[in-house]
Amino acid sequence: MKWYKKLHWQIIIGLVLGLLWGLASAIIGFNDFTSEYVKPFGTIFITLLKLIAMPLVLASLVAGVTSLNDTAKLSRMGGKTILIYMITTVFAITIGLVAVNVLQPGKSIPEETKTELQATYQDNIGEKEQGAALVRERGPLEFFVDIVPSNFFEAASDNSNMLQIVFVAILLGIGIMKLGGKQGELLSNVFDSFNDVIILIVDMIMKTAPYGVFALMAALIVDLAGDDLSKALELLKALGWYCITVLLALTLHVFIVYMSLFKVSSGYKLGTFFKAIRPAMLLGFSTSSSSATLPVTMERVENNLGVDEEVASFVLPVGATINMDGTSLYQAVAAVFIAQALGMDLTIVQQLTIVLTATLASIGAAGVPGAGIVMLVVVLQAINVPVAGIALILGVDRILDMCRTMVNVTGDAAVALTVAASEGKLGEPNLDD
Repeated sequence: MKWYKKLHWQIIIGLVLGLLWGLASAIIGFNDFTSEYVKPFGTIFITLLKLIAMPLVLASLVAGVTSLNDTAKLSRMGGKTILIYMITTVFAITIGLVAVNVLQPGKSIPEETKTELQATYQDNIGEKEQGAALVRERGPLEFFVDIVPSNFFEAASDNSNMLQIVFVAILLGIGIMKLGGKQGELLSNVFDSFNDVIILIVDMIMKTAPYGVFALMAALIVDLAGDDLSKALELLKALGWYCITVLLALTLHVFIVYMSLFKVSSGYKLGTFFKAIRPAMLLGFSTSSSSATLPVTMERVENNLGVDEEVASFVLPVGATINMDGTSLYQAVAAVFIAQALGMDLTIVQQLTIVLTATLASIGAAGVPGAGIVMLVVVLQAINVPVAGIALILGVDRILDMCRTMVNVTGDAAVALTVAASEGKLGEPNLDD
């Protein structure tokens, strides 16, 4: 297959062309055209991915559970999944804290820049504080209460309720498994066929990925730059050291934590892993949404990494909801950066509090829109750092959100690979496409 026919290269070309279009649009004044006639195609692409995510999770998980014929295997796999997700999150936060304490990016911002940033983005903080208040008010077992839906159709109407669909699918699969006989076999075949149809639809949607990514990237540049590209460049320059710190920590997490997971569990090399899931990583970067990327992540993990469907269909939807390695790492860096910028020295106890709070908030804020910034508000309040300091980083949050979502998606796939290897459900990788 020629290189330009491979999906990941087509997505990369779409990214680059979208970036160039967005820059040209900002320079020559085509922003309105881009917003009105280009951006909608990106919105449609994301909507299509979200549309297919819920049916895919339901069909694949029911099919996977009915093929297990053993509820003990399911509970064991669930315990492993959640434990590994929590462990990788703690490592991510720790790496973020080490990076921000060593590089100290908060001490490099001029006082004039701080004042200007706080004045520009102050109005955006109030809504995030309300979201954080909702997270803080949640009881210790509220997460488990939220998993059980009172109405399946209501749960299926919102992609943030992914865990509720996982619960219903597992319940339905166990019911079919217990029913057995011809009726059970008939229902099992229905969901198998439904799953095959959904996968074909995912393949159809992915043919439009390069165009969707082009539109998303062009719209992003226009939104960031507005009518004055120089201001956006000045903002990136002022917060450049902070951005470098976040990106360095994210890179270290991927290469240290995930590589260690592979070495211990499967013997996979990081290069093989990256080649298998490149389109999912690029879509995570483009869409800034683990849920929207989920159909592609599941397809790549099953078809290209060799993870058995019954593992992928359980681990990945759970990960899209509660696994926030990249986001949690970002919380740690951002919280200490804001404290440094405001001239506050955090104690060891306060930094340990960041680890605990960010880990718990990654679950508590999972279904909250804009969860990254909401989680950061919770963390800042826990260590008594003024929430108003968030204004310092909001200008570059959209760009960093793309990077941390890509790490979240990578983490989902890494844990799926690890769990599959531990369950003896890992086949050979397929790197042909």
